[in-house]
Amino acid sequence: MTTSSIRTLPAVLALALASIGIAAVAQTTTTTTTVEPTVTERAKEAGSDAVDATKRTTKKAVNATENGAEKAWDATKRTTKKAANATEDGTEKAWDATKRTTKKAVNATENGAEKAWDATKNTTKKATGATKNVAAKTGDAVENAGHKTADGMRSAGHAIGEKVPGTAEHDAAKK
Repeated sequence: MTTSSIRTLPAVLALALASIGIAAVAQTTTTTTTVEPTVTERAKEAGSDAVDATKRTTKKAVNATENGAEKAWDATKRTTKKAANATEDGTEKAWDATKRTTKKAVNATENGAEKAWDATKNTTKKATGATKNVAAKTGDAVENAGHKTADGMRSAGHAIGEKVPGTAEHDAAKK
């Protein structure tokens, strides 16, 4: 199975179970109205929340990476300008300034890259947690739908049994 089929499987199961439950409930004479959202709606909402969380965390990771690279570039520009000024003052001073500013540029680049990596790890961890939470909620919704469907089918069976002579339900309804 692919990852995409694993993600869509709970929603397909929820729809299938819901359609069975609707057919069973449609055969009974009593009607009930519920104000709760359907399992499909809850699954869609949970999936949408997971996608939104993934988008947000990915955007944060991209921004952190871009900011780190921009800081490194700015530090490199500043240090290059300092090196050029030192060269005008003299060869020895230029060499010393170049060594110092190169070291600063390297440190700034390493710090920016480390911060970007840390931000990427943190946001990926958050996205993973959000996806796990949504998957758990989807599983719970599918389980609840299955139980409700089974209860509805049992109720429908009892109602049908009450109308068929010779069944225990029919005999019990007479008494």
